[in-house]
Parts: sequence; C-alpha cells; structure tokens
Amino acid sequence: MFRNYFKIVFRNAKKHPLYVFINLFGLAIGMAVSIVILLYVRYELSYDNYHPDVDRIYRVSRAWFNPDGSTSLHLGHTAPPFGPLIQSDFPEDVEFSARLMNADPLIKSGNNAFVEERFFFADPEVFDVFSWETLEGESKNALTQADGLILSESTAKRYFGSENAVGKELLVEIGGMEFTMQVRGVVKDTPDNSHFHIDFLASMLPVVQFYGRQDAFMSNYGSNNFSTYIKLAEGVSYKNFEAKLPSLIDRHMGESNSGIPMSKGTQLLLWPIQDIHLQSNLDSEIEPNGNIDYVYIYGAVALFILLIACINFMNLSTARSSLRSMEVGLRKVMGADKTILIRQFMGESFVMTFLAMLIALCLVFLFLPYFSDFLENPLSLNFLESPELLVWILGLILFVGLISGSYPALFLSGFTPAKVLKGAFKAGKGHENFRSVLVVGQFAISVILIVAVIVVINQLSFMQNKDLGFEKEDIVVLPSSNQINENYLIFKDRLENHPDIQSVSISSRVPSGRLLDSQGATAEIGGELTQLNSRIADIHVAHNFLDTYGISVKAGRNFDFLRASDSTEAFILNEAAVREIGWQSPEEAVGKQFLYGGRRGFVTGVMQDFHFESLHQPIVPMVFMISHDRNNSVSIKFESGKREEVLAYLKEEWAVMRPDYPFEPLMIDQGFNRQYEAEARVKTIFTFFSALAIIISVLGLLGLVTFATEQRTREIGIRKVMGAETGNILALLGKDFLKLVAIGFLIAIPVSYFGMKSWLQDFAYSIGINWTTFLWAGLIAGAIAAFTVISQTIRAAWANPVKSIKSE
Repeated sequence: MFRNYFKIVFRNAKKHPLYVFINLFGLAIGMAVSIVILLYVRYELSYDNYHPDVDRIYRVSRAWFNPDGSTSLHLGHTAPPFGPLIQSDFPEDVEFSARLMNADPLIKSGNNAFVEERFFFADPEVFDVFSWETLEGESKNALTQADGLILSESTAKRYFGSENAVGKELLVEIGGMEFTMQVRGVVKDTPDNSHFHIDFLASMLPVVQFYGRQDAFMSNYGSNNFSTYIKLAEGVSYKNFEAKLPSLIDRHMGESNSGIPMSKGTQLLLWPIQDIHLQSNLDSEIEPNGNIDYVYIYGAVALFILLIACINFMNLSTARSSLRSMEVGLRKVMGADKTILIRQFMGESFVMTFLAMLIALCLVFLFLPYFSDFLENPLSLNFLESPELLVWILGLILFVGLISGSYPALFLSGFTPAKVLKGAFKAGKGHENFRSVLVVGQFAISVILIVAVIVVINQLSFMQNKDLGFEKEDIVVLPSSNQINENYLIFKDRLENHPDIQSVSISSRVPSGRLLDSQGATAEIGGELTQLNSRIADIHVAHNFLDTYGISVKAGRNFDFLRASDSTEAFILNEAAVREIGWQSPEEAVGKQFLYGGRRGFVTGVMQDFHFESLHQPIVPMVFMISHDRNNSVSIKFESGKREEVLAYLKEEWAVMRPDYPFEPLMIDQGFNRQYEAEARVKTIFTFFSALAIIISVLGLLGLVTFATEQRTREIGIRKVMGAETGNILALLGKDFLKLVAIGFLIAIPVSYFGMKSWLQDFAYSIGINWTTFLWAGLIAGAIAAFTVISQTIRAAWANPVKSIKSE
C-alpha cells in the first residue's frame, strides 16, 4: 500500500516538480525548526530533574515589602539562621536543611593560582538534600572538618591531573585571609542542566568563625548571603508549609521598633527546585537563570512556522484539485468509496511528510551545533541516548501529516464522479474561501513575526542608547582588595599621574550591578525624626565618586574631602529617595537630619535620578555615604579614545598590586549591554525565524500564483488579443492575492500589538508601539508578496498570445 503511495508521490514530482519542491521544502523547514525548538524546550524544562527526590527539594527565598504591600526586594538568598530554624521548628515537615555560601577566592596550588567562582562553603547536610555522587574519599563527613574540601571531578583533574586528589592541600585566599584546606573527597561534576554548579565545596565552619562563632552566626538576620535549601517530608504540601513560615519569623525576630510583627515586612517563600531556572529570576541568584516567557515565545514561533508550512501543503493540494479530478472520478466509477480515497490521499500526505522529515533531520544535524552554541545550551539529537526523541519525531510526523493532509483528503475524495467525467468539475466557492483564509493566516503570522522583530530591535536599541543619567563610557572597573582599600589614596594618586587617567574612585558597588544592600533609616519629617518603613538602597563611595561618573547634584553639594565630618555624617540621596521619604523637593531635603544603619548625620545633597541598574528595574531610592570598609570596586575614568593604552597600563600595575589575580577589567558600558544579552538573542532568533516564515509563505504564494496563471493562460492570451495592456493583466491576476495579504496585515495588527505590549511589560522603561512599526511590517510583507505575484504574473502577461491561446 505505502509502496503505491510512494509511486504516486514520485510520479507527481516528475510531472509537477515545482509544487512538490515547495511542499517538501516548506514542510522540511517547518519541522526542522520545530525539532530544534523542541530540543531547546525539552532541555530548559529538564533543569534539576536529575535529583531522585526533586519533587521534595525547595529553595528558600526572602522578600521585603513596602508599607503599601509592594515588594521592594526579593532575594534568592537568606540569612544564616533560617535554614536550621526551619528544620528545628518543624521537624515533622522538614527532613533536611542545608546552606551554601558562594565565594570567589584565590586558590593556590604550587606555582598556579586561580580565582574560582564556583566555590561554596556548605553545610554537611547538602549531601542529604542533593544527590551528588561521590567518586573518591568522603562527602558529608568531609564538611564536618574545618579544613574539609571537596572538589568536582573536572576540578580535581584541572589541579592534580591523573593523581589522586584526596589528601592533597590547597591554599585558599579570601577577604585578605589565607588558610590551608585539605581535599577529602571528589564528586561527579554537576550536570549542565542544573541551576547552579559546584567546583569546590568547603566546610561552613570557617564562615561561622568569621561571623563571631555560632551564637553570633545564628542571630544574624541581616547578612542575606546564604542559599538555603530544604527537603520536605513525603506528602507535605509546600504551599501549606509555606504558610507556617511567618510564625517562625515572628517567633525568632519579634517586632520592629514600631511594634509591628516582623513578618509584615519580610517573608520567607519556597521555590520548587525545578522552577528556579525558568521562573525565579529574583534580585539575587547564584547563576543567571532562563525565562519561561522565552520558552513560550520560541514554542509559539515554532508552531507558527509549522502551521505556515502545513497551510502551503493544503493550499497547493486543493488548488491543484482539478488536475486530479479525473483520477478521482475514475477511481469512484471503478468502485472506490470515499474511505478508500481518503486513505489514499492521507497516505500520500504521510509519505510527503516522511520525506520532508528526512530532509528536516539533515537540516537539524547540520545546523543544530550552531544553534546550540548561540543559545549556550548543549542541545543534541541523539536517539541512542534519548530514545524518547524518536517517539516525538514520529508524533511530529503524525501531527503534520494529519494537519496538512486532512482537508485535501476530504476535499479530493468528495468529488462527484458524474460531474467530473463530464468535465463539469468546479471546486466551489466554499473551498476557495477556505483557501483564502489559509493565505490570510499565513501572512498574518508573517506580519506578527516582523512586528516582533521591529519591536525587539527598537527596544534593544533604546536600552543600549538611552541616557542613563551618568557617564557610562570610558570607565573601567577593577575589583578592590584589602591592600588597595588600606592604601587607597596612594593608589589613587599613582594611577591619576598617568596622563590618560582623569579620575579614580572606589565604592561598594558600581552601576550595571544590583542594588542589594540596605539598612534601616530614620529621617526628619515635619520637625520630628520618623522611622522609615520603605527600603533605601545604600552605596558606600569615595568623595569623588559622583564626579567620576558625572552624576549631577540637583540641590545642596557634593561630598567634600576637606570636610572631615563628611566622612561620618554626610548623606547624599537621589530624587527617588526624597519622594519616598515625603519631602516636597530636593531643596527641602538638604540639611535635614538623617540616620542610616547606625550612622547619624545630615542630608548634604540630592543627586539626580539615574539608572544604576538595568532598564528592567525601576529607579529605586538610594543613599550615598562615604565608605569606611565596604569597598569592593575601583572605578577608573580615562580619556576618550585611550582605552587600549589605559588598559595596557593598568594590566602592568595589576601585576604589581595583585600578582596572583587575573586581570579582568569591566567596562561600565559593556556591563550594561551584557544585561541585555537575552533580548539580543531574541532579536536574532526572531529575525531568523521571521525570515523563514516569510520564505515559506512566499513559496506557497509562488505556487498558488504560478498555478493560477497556468489555469488562465488561454484567458490571458484572448485578453491580450482584445487589446489588454500588461498593467491590466497584472491587476487581474494580482489583486486577489494582494487583497488577501492586506487582510492578513489588518488581522496581524491587534494580535501583534497586544503580544508585544505584554513583552514590553517586563521592562521598567520601554519604547511605545506606534503606527510606524506596523507600517514597516506591512511594507516589508507587502513588498515581498507583491514582488512574488508580479514576477509570476508578468511572465504570463508578456507571453505570446498566439501560443497562450493554443496552450489549452
């Protein structure tokens, strides 16, 4: 049976190669895109599923709230007491809890030194929560020793080659302190599809000592630097358990100075570990996460392209129905009923789909490595390692075969043999209208994708070029150290002696980072000191920080190095903080008493609002104060056009100041652009997929126009003999198709508008969608469609009318 279907398909390919090519190529592209996106979605949804008890593992996050109930900050990290308290307070609900603290120490081994970003201090219970496989030595017991250290398999090989790493010693330098740790175990590498990865696990005991021993450690609710995970007992609903956590906060943290339970201002929330990668994206994460919205978007794009390809198949199959009407009539006369004919045409559809799938698989194997590298995901189509993929491929063939072949099969099998054999066959208005609807749908989808590309490009350009309120160009940032902090003025003068360096400053954080630090604040309002319930983020800076970044002071004055009191009493707020506190203007704020984090002083100035964080985030209230011991970054402003010379000089200086540390400068403008990599990736993917959608739509339109002109060849010849001009012929043949494209454009406008408006809501600052966006999308789609129609109809219009009349 299938052998016969193959024969029919190849016979049609020989007689009508253009139409078969369009169907095969369109379906192949659609299925190739679907397979690639399917692999991407499958991978994104697989994060952390390698743990056997994944459905019982949760991360604890901590949120803070403004008086109006809105969230002011939501961290994926918590304070050190919460993990142990959750387990001890609710032993019937929680089997295990574990904390990890990420650090980036310098690790020395012999003459080699590396800064390691995947270094974690961890409780021994991490091996009760997570299912990391131990390859050598100990696991849980290793972390009960103060010098205990566990390496991942690849890290052990990197440091010790083929030697046994267990028993070896490594020197760890962190925060100006050095201590020797002994490798007591080696674990298997964390899978790629994990929301965080470990190279080192060190005992938590040194951290406890650093915080002032166990009592101080367990009473510190302000240092939210710990990733806290719990494993719930079987059958415990995490939502029901989460509702118990406010009582824990009130029981251990009590009330605020205003007598308000602490649970009203801060809460602990639980995140299923499988949801972290795609749905978390909090103000602090161990590693950058994905985004569930983009999974939906890419999935929708793949479905759109697949539908466009199926529409091509349906349109061309029904449009060419007259060529097979006699065949259907003869089969029915010979005894074939409708069921047999439907089975035949569906069989032909599945054969076409199967052949298209073979081409699609070749395209996938050819281009998947490039797509995988672009997405930075290890995607692969390996049927031996993942046999379920074969089931998905067969399911895709079944889906496409049914969708693309069902309507043509029903349509072709419904011919009346008597009318067909008499030559009275006519497709009918209903079928022509349905075909028109399909063409409209094709181009509506194409216009939607074009609008999406234009909006994404404009938003990305807006973010990259928006005035942020400070000078982001020509500023390079280097990490600070205890030595630099202690000798800052000497270090500053030394660098500023270079002719191309304008200014050197120091701070706790720099623009393009996150504003995660805050403390309690009290302000003078109406002549009285009032405790503030709103969060004000703090940045510790040097006196010249505002000048280095070109941040304007709206009222009052900047920090003054010659005024000793500025180092202990001066505060500079931004305009957002002034509004949040309730002062009527920046001028009113100047001179007011202000208490922040135990420091008492006055507001000496108000700086203009500027974008410290990315445009995903709104401008939040900020306070600047002179730094004492919280400097983490050195900012260096240099002459425009002198980047390479300055970086070369700094690299030499760095080798002297921090010889063991790699020279890894951060350009502030690049730091901001790096935050928009996801949007840049979406732009590229949308552009590529939109081009594919348009190509497939144009191929379908090309097939329909070509067939229409072939069917009307004699009519065109007669019209030319009667005096019709080329323009009349073009209008006759092209108006119906271009009208369908125009209707598709009108349908696409509201759909694309609301879709992209929803996408733009992810940004605190975004562009508007105006009529020019739709105009450009319509012009692009219309121009391509018009060129396709005109290029085919003009051949018929220029043909010799004598030959055209004889053609039938």
